[in-house]
Amino acid sequence: MIPDYQTLMLPVLQCAEGGPLHTKDAIERLAKKYDLSAEERANLLPSGKQRTFDNRVNWAKSYLKQAGLVRYPSRGVFELTEEGSRLLSTDITRIDNNFLRRYESFQAFQSRKGSTSDGDDQDVSVIENSDSTPDEILRDAHRKINSALAAELLERVRSSPPEFFELLIVDLLLAMGYGGTSEDAARALGQSGDNGVDGVVDQDPLGVDQIYVQAKRYAEGNNVGAGDIRDFFGALNLKKAQKGLFFTTSAFSPSATQTAKDLGMRIVLIDGIQLSKLMIRYNIGCRDEEVLHLKRVDDEFFETGA
Repeated sequence: MIPDYQTLMLPVLQCAEGGPLHTKDAIERLAKKYDLSAEERANLLPSGKQRTFDNRVNWAKSYLKQAGLVRYPSRGVFELTEEGSRLLSTDITRIDNNFLRRYESFQAFQSRKGSTSDGDDQDVSVIENSDSTPDEILRDAHRKINSALAAELLERVRSSPPEFFELLIVDLLLAMGYGGTSEDAARALGQSGDNGVDGVVDQDPLGVDQIYVQAKRYAEGNNVGAGDIRDFFGALNLKKAQKGLFFTTSAFSPSATQTAKDLGMRIVLIDGIQLSKLMIRYNIGCRDEEVLHLKRVDDEFFETGA
């Protein structure tokens, strides 16, 4: 199990007892100390740009520096301060944010973090008392916001007219890069079903390859069954089609999912949850309210120079 960043504070400090230490070496030592598996070491943050364990070690080191327990003598290297050495000579068993608050420099750091441009103090206790790093808390909040948004989007789609659902699918497929123009896609999908097929969309702008589409605007609990999948498969065979997309605002029964697999995976199933996630990803029925750029120190920059 990957330890949280507060649990790592004391071990990070102890790593530097032998003198200046490169952060990468500290990470390797601590990974061995906690007997992390290859899978745990490779675990990435949701951004996919940094390993979770490395990120937590760096946060622990950063907080120790804010408290004046370590310093950075050169690029990518940290070492104990006099206070850090003194602290390790005691019987200290754990360092966390509550412990670090005894240092004025850390209190000042918290005050800077918790102040707006207007100088109003904000309550940062949620962050400082959590075992998660600040960026992990931010990402978790982002997931919760998107989960609530997905639920609301799906409910609105279910309560909209069938024609609206067809247009939504058109907009989504175009945003994903299918089809040529919205006019062409609308002609393909904005018509009544034809032998089990609701429409066809070009997979490329030239129409060399086509994908047939089935769309079922069902209420929650009214799941798509195996019969619907077989009907759609039969329609694909009649049209000598190679690929099909089956959208629904509900879900697919286990038998429907198994039927699609047994038919050779020629049919891709998109249930209500997946549909709402795609809508968020491609800004269909929603829009960006505010963009937050989450940045971190570029270690390579400080190790190799600009």
